[in-house]
Amino acid sequence: MEPSFVAEAKFAGLSDMQSAAWPRRTLAGVMLDPDVAARMPKMISTDAHVMEPDELWRELPKCLQEHLPKVAFRNSPPGATDPLLRLQDQETDGVEAEVLFPNYGMALFGIEHVETQQESFKLYNDWISNFCKTAPKNFYGVPCVSVYDIDAGIKEMHRGHDMGLKGAMLWQVPDPRLPFTDPHYEKLWAACAEANQPVICHILTGHSYTKGGMAARGRERIRNAVNRKQDDSANTLFDFIFSGAFDRHPNLKLLLAESEIGWLPFLLQQWDYYFERFRNTDDLPISRRPSEIFNEHVYGTFLEDYVGTRAFPWWGSNNCMWSNDYPHFNMTFPHSRENVEYHLQGLDEAKRKLLTRDNAIKLFGLDR
Repeated sequence: MEPSFVAEAKFAGLSDMQSAAWPRRTLAGVMLDPDVAARMPKMISTDAHVMEPDELWRELPKCLQEHLPKVAFRNSPPGATDPLLRLQDQETDGVEAEVLFPNYGMALFGIEHVETQQESFKLYNDWISNFCKTAPKNFYGVPCVSVYDIDAGIKEMHRGHDMGLKGAMLWQVPDPRLPFTDPHYEKLWAACAEANQPVICHILTGHSYTKGGMAARGRERIRNAVNRKQDDSANTLFDFIFSGAFDRHPNLKLLLAESEIGWLPFLLQQWDYYFERFRNTDDLPISRRPSEIFNEHVYGTFLEDYVGTRAFPWWGSNNCMWSNDYPHFNMTFPHSRENVEYHLQGLDEAKRKLLTRDNAIKLFGLDR
């Protein structure tokens, strides 16, 4: 029986009443002596979230607000919106820094009214930039980029970088009219490669089953949460690799955020097999094995993926990165150190550093 913890509501700024009502969950972890936990190197999470204040979206013109999606989100701890309280939560959890993604803003990747998407992303990028300025070595925001107009998207990405933001967050599931295999994206791939910043595709963004909300219940809820969500990640990775994007842009990097990792070695093995089987008979746009392309260009994040982390002795330690998913229900707060020990015990210190710090520092060019 694996060890486990009940995640308490230890959030900074949470009232006693809120704390008593906060949903708990059980997560796997290794019991650590408090002194040992305190001495552990602090970690960098490559997938964490903020909660944008409702009033942010009211800054849009009325004619654009009507196109915003009607999506409800769970309550979030105060540190999801207040950067000073967020710093206290980081300290509680042994976290040195986080790469920050939106919450409500994720739903905006699925809207088709281009101006609303563009202007909403500008508002969010300004807001997250100001959030990060509170502690620029603790918070690294990611700019949201609308790609219907690719030139405007590149311009907004560069504006975000000028404000200190990292990478470029796109939809994970594109509008069907603009698949990732389309030449439409070529200028953006070139711009990301030149900026030495990764393209980031986060789960549950774009034209996926989540568009318009997640209404499924019962077994269909589980089918969506596992099968369809994993299919979205696999198809995105397939299109990036088999479109030849990484061969055309040797400095291009891709991060699949919150997709977990256990599925990757199997799928790469299968793609390699069929690539070798058909490379001499089919017109394939790549000349290297998919696993080789992945190893050089693609990164993934893991949260609670015991199957995936079993591969680290022989696979993935240069391409995978730990995440805490704060402040979502799946987060490992406040037991991230115990949870990481459960997943990484037995690995040497060099690999542990890669997975919990160094890969993130290298990929995003963090100031360390």
